[in-house]
Amino acid sequence: MGEPVAPLIRALALVLWAAVLLRSSVDGRLDLLLRATFHPLVLIAGVLLLGLALLQGWHAWRSREVGDRAGRRRDRRTALFTAVIAALVLVLPPAPSFADLAQQRPADETAGDSLSFVLPPAQRSLTDWVRLLRSQPDPRLFDGDPVRISGFVLPLQGQQPQLARLLVRCCLADATPVGLPVRWPAGRPAPRADQWLAIEGRMAAEGERLVVVPRRIRAIPRPARPLEP
Repeated sequence: MGEPVAPLIRALALVLWAAVLLRSSVDGRLDLLLRATFHPLVLIAGVLLLGLALLQGWHAWRSREVGDRAGRRRDRRTALFTAVIAALVLVLPPAPSFADLAQQRPADETAGDSLSFVLPPAQRSLTDWVRLLRSQPDPRLFDGDPVRISGFVLPLQGQQPQLARLLVRCCLADATPVGLPVRWPAGRPAPRADQWLAIEGRMAAEGERLVVVPRRIRAIPRPARPLEP
């Protein structure tokens, strides 16, 4: 008859992973990783995982595993490693760098997405502007329009940093960046990568492209829900 140590450690690991999912559902960290549409699925998964953990623990107390010592030691090590990983994720929540992720992802090409044509220029978000410019690529149509946008600073190799957002269909795994070029004020240091900024100004045509000419730039905290559908 074997000792129920390995099953109990497995149950502990399941409890910890259930805690990760349940805590993520209420503390806002899911907003950095997943579209709000899918948040209820994480909560349900956490509840189911907690039930499975309780069932595993109850079964471990009522029975004893039969097996060789080496197999039990291997099971204990695996279960303990899984529990430690879950504990680390619980204590140290992920804090993704959107700029680093955006530099590793292909640009979004969803030109056919719905556009906010009815919104006045100053009320268009950065994503609204990107989609509008893809459907009406002539920059002269919007030259001089007021703009009020926010996003994170995305460095580009060989170019000035853009102000960008991440579009997701499900989660960060399928995130794609969209951005607008900015004519940053001369004589000032370039904004640092991943910094969130709110910009008020106007659009200006520069050859075949439209750039944001800031009148006011201010640093802002990362929004509670920084991902856009």
